[in-house]
Amino acid sequence: MSLPPDRRPAPGRGTALLTDHYELTMLQGALHSGAAERRTIFEVFARHLPHGRRYGVVAGTGRLLDALERFRFDAADLDFLRASDIVDNVTLRYLESYRFTGNIWGYGEGDCYFPGSPILVVEGTFAEAVILETISLSILNHDCAIASAGSRMVTAADGRSLIEMGSRRTHERAAVASARAAYLVGFSSTSNLEANRRYGVPSAGTSAHAFSLVHDSERHAFRAQLEALGKGTTLLVDTFDVDRAVRDAVELAGPDLGAVRIDSGDLPVLAHHVRALLDELGATHTKIVLTGDLDEYSIAALAAAPVDGYGVGTSLVTGSGAPAAALVYKLVARADQPGRDSPLRPMAKRSVGKPGRGGRKWALRHRDETGMALAEEIRLTPPDPGPGDRLLLTPLVRDGEIVGREPLAAARDRHRQALAELPPQAFQLSRGDPAIPSILENGTE
Repeated sequence: MSLPPDRRPAPGRGTALLTDHYELTMLQGALHSGAAERRTIFEVFARHLPHGRRYGVVAGTGRLLDALERFRFDAADLDFLRASDIVDNVTLRYLESYRFTGNIWGYGEGDCYFPGSPILVVEGTFAEAVILETISLSILNHDCAIASAGSRMVTAADGRSLIEMGSRRTHERAAVASARAAYLVGFSSTSNLEANRRYGVPSAGTSAHAFSLVHDSERHAFRAQLEALGKGTTLLVDTFDVDRAVRDAVELAGPDLGAVRIDSGDLPVLAHHVRALLDELGATHTKIVLTGDLDEYSIAALAAAPVDGYGVGTSLVTGSGAPAAALVYKLVARADQPGRDSPLRPMAKRSVGKPGRGGRKWALRHRDETGMALAEEIRLTPPDPGPGDRLLLTPLVRDGEIVGREPLAAARDRHRQALAELPPQAFQLSRGDPAIPSILENGTE
């Protein structure tokens, strides 16, 4: 399976050991009991959305397919498992030739999801499917959380540009994934260069306060930046005195200065003041960019300010208070005997507080005649969609071959389309119920 240029996996070792220990001990036990070759269905879903959220966003599917393609136990992995006495020789022989040969369906990346939505359905033998739990959840829980928070920020920005700049506030690998997820939901660019190289996310950046401090004066710093980057650059104007900095910036660059950035202080007041000062100095087209611990709430509060863009860091890469999407990976059906054609029967745990619902699920989104979403129907039988309904599960892997890979731009477009069909209450930042109900086949919510 070859990758297009914008979808090549990151260099380095495989992904097989990005796995919880207990998955291999379950595999070992199942190989000895004979259950390893039983056909199974696992599903990824969220029992609930983060408190008060109206919708979630599916993200990370492309990264998961890349990880699945590299999910192999090489000689070094097997030597480690052997030396650490983690599994026995029978299990090591199985892992040596491990390849996922089953089928995977999923919601399209960028689509919205709701409680109970089966955003990933994995069909394979128990041995093949169970060891994909950690890699699936670690990618989807992270990326869905970032995308869900980022989507709210894009809505709050109401057409103003957003740059993702959280690399210094999270793990170095998470920073790359966060930039991808943010771009997927509508951010215009990222500060992270690896995200640019690996996923084609546009990158941007000019200077920090250190650049002003290392020069003999702020004017010297501005002059150096303008000479290096041109008049279209963005000058940081809050290192010392904002008024003086804006005046110096326009004097040095002229009215064609690209933008000024404000990173501290009373941002709404400063934005109005700086806009008036720029206009007074003739820099009527110079833009104002705000940064500094912004989230969707502070962005919404700046709606009336004369601002052209925002930079968001910490809040974005931590999911704005919900750093994981609360997704789970559960076995919902299994065969009683080995064999690809063995019939499946529903399976679900009965534990208090975390009950399951057995059976493989299908999903469709009911929409009215205008295309507005009305409900998410989750069925135990293949659905018969009506004229306005939209089927939600698409093939991602067929008989072990990846068939659902797509450009990041396609997921970005899908997210815009998915948001367009949600009712207005979906975009309220106040706490509330999911934007549309999740209806189970038996009629319950």
